[in-house]
Amino acid sequence: MPKTAGLSRAADASLPDPSRWKALAFIALAQLMVVLDATIVNIALPSAQTDLGISDGNKQWVITAYALAFGGLLLFGGRIADLWGRKRTFVVGLIGFALASALGGAAQNEAMMFGSRALQGVFGALLAPAALSLLAVMFTDAKERAKAFGIYGAIAGGGGAVGLILGGFLTEYLNWRWTFFVNIPFAVVAAAGAYFVIREPSGARNRAPLDIPGVVLSTLGLVALVYGFTRAESAGWSDALTVSMFIAAAVLLLAFVVTEARVKSPLLPLRVLTERNRGGVYLSLGLAIIAMFGLFLFLTYYLQVVKGYSPVKTGFAFMPMIVGMITGSTQIGTRLMTRVPPRLLMGPGFLVAAVGMLLLTQLDLNTGYAAVILPGMLLLGLGMGTAFMPAMSLATHGIEPRDAGVASAMVNTSQQVGGAIGTALLNTIAASATTAYVADHAARATDPQLLELQAMVSGFAAAIWWAVGILVAAAAIAMTLINTGRPGTGASGGADSASGAGAEEEFKIPVVAH
Repeated sequence: MPKTAGLSRAADASLPDPSRWKALAFIALAQLMVVLDATIVNIALPSAQTDLGISDGNKQWVITAYALAFGGLLLFGGRIADLWGRKRTFVVGLIGFALASALGGAAQNEAMMFGSRALQGVFGALLAPAALSLLAVMFTDAKERAKAFGIYGAIAGGGGAVGLILGGFLTEYLNWRWTFFVNIPFAVVAAAGAYFVIREPSGARNRAPLDIPGVVLSTLGLVALVYGFTRAESAGWSDALTVSMFIAAAVLLLAFVVTEARVKSPLLPLRVLTERNRGGVYLSLGLAIIAMFGLFLFLTYYLQVVKGYSPVKTGFAFMPMIVGMITGSTQIGTRLMTRVPPRLLMGPGFLVAAVGMLLLTQLDLNTGYAAVILPGMLLLGLGMGTAFMPAMSLATHGIEPRDAGVASAMVNTSQQVGGAIGTALLNTIAASATTAYVADHAARATDPQLLELQAMVSGFAAAIWWAVGILVAAAAIAMTLINTGRPGTGASGGADSASGAGAEEEFKIPVVAH
């Protein structure tokens, strides 16, 4: 009798969760909220700065406080998800994010604003890896997994552009405070839905003791790295504190890797990183985000400052990118993911995005939106959407259930660090090109204001050329490192299958082919 009951429970555990598609809706809603927040605040920043009396020197902390907390704590958040359970971590992250957003919307001074942004980052670091790892353990059939990650990938890629539209509407027609308050209904609906709908597979937790040295070293190392790039943007690459942050980051992260190789229960098991397919995903995705984040910033300034677009019109100008991302992710990536190896989606996807970026290097003062910007953004979105979907899925594909949270955290970490690097690196390149243009043309210029605009656009074009090269590098890495076959081929997973075959069999998580 006990044996029969055990077999029955095992059979139930292997069956797909009947509520998984409802759960996806709430997970997607939470992911949309986090991605929206990354860009929506950029649109509101000038108004908030004026209202709260934030100085020009301190305004960067509205962005930096969030980036440091979010980027620094992601690995810790992923491990907490594995330890506490993903559903519980997901709900706690949502509630905390909502409360932090309410505090930001009610901010009366810069201290309240900076504190609320840091709290948003803390709870975002719990929420983001929990959301992705829930998908990893709930969707185990190859075709269903492709659809689920297609939706998730479209939101992860296109949500930032949606944030520009929503941010423009809220700032122009209501008040900057609503760019924070708008998170509250998102979080409440997603948390309530998750609490009642999500049923996490039993036994998928990693109850090993928390690796405190790993937590401290990874958090400090990632904070130093993100802050180094953020400071480089404003103070320059040769600034003493900038250089010190990079040296500190290198030392701390090296110490983290050495520690993880030696401790019994590591925060980030090195098997998550050393498997070539996952390593290829983290690296190529991080590079692609570097290119994409820089472009968001340049196009926003180009459309508003050079072309004179309003915040709302600027937001709508990004619509082709959103349409491209949704099409690439749900129509191309999802349909082909179970038919072709992931590298044949990711490599060509990044190259199509590079072609779109190449069109945008032609920007000048008189560039027509329909002739250059629209097709460029459409191709960029189409390529990124096609590449993002298999990347999101492959990052957790074949992983042991107990490592799903920390593997998901690595995806978010590569994106967050990529975003910080992209903004700082491409901004610096643009600023240097702008300065060089002014120096070369100042003697012949008759209109100083026109010269300033021409120099700005020249700087943008120079930085976008670099972004093209970065996307080509991302494509090369994806084609070289990612060698898995298409999902569901039933081939063995190498290191992963050797280390956790029992767990993967129990949860019916497909193991990627090598």
